[in-house]
Amino acid sequence: MPPRLTSWRTAVFLTFAVNGFGMAAWVARIPSVRDRLGISVSEVGILIVGVSAGSIVGLIVAGHLVAWLGGRTSLRLALTLSGVALVVIGVGTSLASFGVVILGLAAFGIANSLCDVAMNVEGAGVERSMGRTIMPWFHASWSFGTVIGAGLGAAAAFARIDPVWHLGAVALIQIVVTQIVVSFLPRQVPQLDEHGAETLELTFAQRMGIWLEPRTLLIGLIVLGMAFTEGSANDWLALAMVDDRGVDNGQAALLFGVFTVSMTIGRIAGVPLIDRFGRVAVLRGSAAAAAIGLALLIVVPAIPVAVIGIVLWGLGASLGFPLGMSAAGDDPLRAAARVSAVATIGYLAFLGGPPLIGAVGQHIGLLNALWIVLGLILLTFLVAPAARERSGRFARLR
Repeated sequence: MPPRLTSWRTAVFLTFAVNGFGMAAWVARIPSVRDRLGISVSEVGILIVGVSAGSIVGLIVAGHLVAWLGGRTSLRLALTLSGVALVVIGVGTSLASFGVVILGLAAFGIANSLCDVAMNVEGAGVERSMGRTIMPWFHASWSFGTVIGAGLGAAAAFARIDPVWHLGAVALIQIVVTQIVVSFLPRQVPQLDEHGAETLELTFAQRMGIWLEPRTLLIGLIVLGMAFTEGSANDWLALAMVDDRGVDNGQAALLFGVFTVSMTIGRIAGVPLIDRFGRVAVLRGSAAAAAIGLALLIVVPAIPVAVIGIVLWGLGASLGFPLGMSAAGDDPLRAAARVSAVATIGYLAFLGGPPLIGAVGQHIGLLNALWIVLGLILLTFLVAPAARERSGRFARLR
């Protein structure tokens, strides 16, 4: 590959990892934050809604910001804001202030949704330039970042380190690394038509018109189902294992780490499967694995079986989101707008899922509440054909 493309690809890999590192830092400390604030399971759901509400706000403007500012500037802005938000969350936890924590989580959601759109658009650009699907590998890098973040979070929980110091250290690392990594991204990716010829940017009205495209909406449903599948583990797995299986906070963080490792393995191993069998078959196989794993986790109380279920859940959930982003980014001219629309639909799972599972879990237990996730997995299985590869979808940059 040309040196410019190599540095671009590497920078995108690192950007995904930095984002995952910061996300896992918060997720791994949810039980500790719950304990410091002295709140109920349903109130934890309200906290998580703060992230999701911020994410929806960010997604509404993300497509336009990426079109106006470019991916490089958008990512620098997003990851810096994300680091600042982690500091606010830590300070709010230390002060036992529910309001400060939810304010920090809202800012965290805005930052992460902007980062999601910008880095997936960059990833789709690299895919087109290389002429092959590698989006799951970018998301594997995100998962690798979550493995590191979850590991540090588990260590901090075992050592009883106050979240303010842990999250503050993570924020500092994230902000410093971001300034270095994004400097290797191209300042602006050329807008190309399906034949590889450079075109003018879409107008605001054309970007909004993306919401009327049936294929875009169906891809959004795929991402919705798999985002719910993945997000329910991120939000509730650690807490469910503490409350329903009697493990301690450190062990729960490690079990969340098992999920993130499984996600990483699934994304690395998934690319050759996609090359051989195509998006649709891989999506349906992933949905089946996630359903089996989740059922094992809910039904069988033994921890070793739970670990097997978590592994299958992680493997099954690993490819839905990246394949949805890859399908949304097929057309380079409309990539930012379509990725933003698809991500917005997907983030509805993060907005509605936490309070729904939290409210149901308050009455029947968190693990039993996860049966709700199986309905969304079935939805993904049914609409998977919408992600089918389009002929001539890769236009190489010249």
